[in-house]
Amino acid sequence: MAAEDRNNGVLLGKYEIGRQLGHGTFAKVYHARNLQTGKSVAMKMIAKEKVIKVGMTDHIQREISVMKMVRHPNIVELHEVMASRSNIYFAMELVRGGELFSKIEKGRLREGVARSYFQQLISAVDFCHSRGVYHRDLKPENLLLDEDGNLKVTDFGLSAFSDHLRQDGLLHTTCGTPAYVAPEVIGKKGYDGSKADIWSCGVILYVLLAGFLPFQDDNIIAMYKKIYRGDFKCPPWFSSDARRLITKLLDPNPKSRITISKIMESTWFKKSAPKKPKFIFEDETTTLKCKGETLNAFHIISLSEGFDLSPLFEEKKREEKQEIRFATMKPAGAVVSKLEAVAKAVKFSVKKSGDESSLRLQGHENGRKGKLGISAEIFAVTPAFLVVEVKKSSGDTLEYNQFCSKELRPALKDIVWTSPADHSTQA
Repeated sequence: MAAEDRNNGVLLGKYEIGRQLGHGTFAKVYHARNLQTGKSVAMKMIAKEKVIKVGMTDHIQREISVMKMVRHPNIVELHEVMASRSNIYFAMELVRGGELFSKIEKGRLREGVARSYFQQLISAVDFCHSRGVYHRDLKPENLLLDEDGNLKVTDFGLSAFSDHLRQDGLLHTTCGTPAYVAPEVIGKKGYDGSKADIWSCGVILYVLLAGFLPFQDDNIIAMYKKIYRGDFKCPPWFSSDARRLITKLLDPNPKSRITISKIMESTWFKKSAPKKPKFIFEDETTTLKCKGETLNAFHIISLSEGFDLSPLFEEKKREEKQEIRFATMKPAGAVVSKLEAVAKAVKFSVKKSGDESSLRLQGHENGRKGKLGISAEIFAVTPAFLVVEVKKSSGDTLEYNQFCSKELRPALKDIVWTSPADHSTQA
């Protein structure tokens, strides 16, 4: 915490700062006490320089605006916002029970316990939607628990207002955490924020009851295909009512996906729940397999950057394999034609698969480590949205990097997907 913001350990003359409670990419959270009221709060400190550097200023402003609008028993309350020359401070409700995620990863929950949390989640989400606010990053890591086991929704940094809708009445920014994101968000054609939130609630309910994610795959492209198709199976211990509700929540067609009003009317939802939820370990071998740490909301935002979607993938592996990726909404044939044109310009030979899903560019001149070979694979995330992976298959890495910067990137620039909306405050 910046020294200039403190005087004898007191922040901005008002809060006594205690131990650090947690930290993220852009923020640190401390225990703090209001010296005037004696009330304990969670003090979220955000470094201005970091936020400005990565262009996240709009997200911080949006989070402040939203949290001032949504006052609800199941939403973390924002008490006040302060700022200094170097930092922004959020004085927030102190929620002592930790993340729901840390509880779930120890084992799945009993159905009644899961229902209690889900009822509170739906209550909070319904309230947000009634105020024209869409969270867009609902997941167990963003659900906190207080001392009494009550659920609290937090982290509205990726939320959107109804006035962010375009003329088609839809949102267009791709954001959220991959395993929890709705198929229409991936599809790039615009989406209803409330429907996307409902899908995420469905994934959360599945995780609460199962202890693992409904859509899992080591390959993120394969996982996106499962999400797009709604390809999941309910474990045998799910009750028939729970199974029926989850199937309606995880309907890949947003038009026929269940609404919040219908959720509240469902047989499973209306059953009573215990007053104080208790966690159990029904299966000690069950763990939550989630890529939350390596594939967070800010990573998936990088889809909008067009070239190099590498943050979506394991960075360490990317560094070892010298891979680059980009997104496109052009057909596979157009991508292949571009790559063939690049190869022809530098007198490389081309060998492609029959279905045009992969091809290899081969140089004929010996470099420092033999002939340069480059492979390209085309993955269809949805019928209209492709991800192209390019990597060195042989030869020298320096020569490969030079080829990419001087030949490949300039030639492919006009087919790389970008969205003007993603570079403005319109979400």
